[in-house]
Amino acid sequence: MPEKIRVGVFGGGRGQTMVRVLAAHPDAEVTAICDQYRPTLEKCRRVAAEAGAAVTCYEDFDSFLNHDMDAVVLANYCTDHAPYAVRLLDSGRHVVSEVVACQTMGEAVALVEAVERSGRVYAYAENYSYFRGTLEMQRLYREGALGEFLHGEGEYIHDCESAWTPLTCGQRDHWRNWTPSTFYITHSLGPIVTITGTRPVRLTAYESPNTNKRRYGARSGEAAVVVLQMSNGATAKVLPWAPFKRHPGGVWYSIYGTKGMAETDRWADSVNKLYVYLEEKGEMEAYEPAFPFETELSQKVAGHGGSDFYTMHFFLDAILDRPGKEHSIDVYQALDMSLPAILGYRSIWEGNQALSVPDFRSPAEREAYRNDNWTPDPRAAGPGQPDCSSRGPVPVDDSVYEAQAREFESMMPEQT
Repeated sequence: MPEKIRVGVFGGGRGQTMVRVLAAHPDAEVTAICDQYRPTLEKCRRVAAEAGAAVTCYEDFDSFLNHDMDAVVLANYCTDHAPYAVRLLDSGRHVVSEVVACQTMGEAVALVEAVERSGRVYAYAENYSYFRGTLEMQRLYREGALGEFLHGEGEYIHDCESAWTPLTCGQRDHWRNWTPSTFYITHSLGPIVTITGTRPVRLTAYESPNTNKRRYGARSGEAAVVVLQMSNGATAKVLPWAPFKRHPGGVWYSIYGTKGMAETDRWADSVNKLYVYLEEKGEMEAYEPAFPFETELSQKVAGHGGSDFYTMHFFLDAILDRPGKEHSIDVYQALDMSLPAILGYRSIWEGNQALSVPDFRSPAEREAYRNDNWTPDPRAAGPGQPDCSSRGPVPVDDSVYEAQAREFESMMPEQT
């Protein structure tokens, strides 16, 4: 392996953050960027150049795939991560994937088996697992201060209506307009899995009707609640990404144990402030924890409250097989976090039925799902496939998307 790990970035929107982190990292060299939109690609190139990195830009993935690189960041569309991860792993590249890991159970089988046969590193970039608050909750739990895990909750509330035009470009079938209410779940569930080391084994879910989302073109249910049984018998309740009217948006976690509890702040300080009650002390303590792994570099290039640095840093640690690799989220934990997104909507679709969550560490448990391509993705529409709303199709006039497309076109000079 070369002195620096040569990394390509697929997806120049979200990928700009990864370019900024990797271009400044002493163990990485950003060497290529791929995006279908030339203005986004050019912006990414400038971000790299500002950090002193010269990159080759591609608008075509097949050309990008042939570039000389050791690893790739998948920051492309949320629903398309798994197929590209499989191709990259089979080509001998290490992969770090943005959320979510897959959009069907069949893709999950293909992904885990590609990781296993390739022997390459797969890391899952669930950055919310690396917030100050969640890392401190993990420390408290793993040291035994909270006792045995009994119940956990996670919420991710973010009203994106004002940003919908640049997010979806006026495309009727952009993934944000059709992904079901449970789909973007790992910001809510991922930290609970990371903190406790448990995994979901059973779930049921419930959906709110589409009321506000239809006016800006999103056709899935407004939001969902997923209730889970965890592998140690604990319960959990999560609210996947929900565009409820709240300002500022909310990211919140709570862990209850046999000796006490810990939860992050619900408002201004959010995940940077923690409240801890330990029965032996008898009172609540509130404080702002430090990043346990903080460095001068992480302070300079941090994004999302510092968490974005660690998704890339621990990925590099895993490739280099050095201390820190244990903090990288592997493919099995990625699926522990991601499969409830798919199965949660299936529960809703089947009348809120309780469903088992398979453990894809077991080859035997994969077999029932190998050809399971159940999804509301319009590209897969056909007999047996669900709509993206459990209450039936949500009508949105084409004029909504046409107006957004015009607005996006007028914004394009600002994107360059």
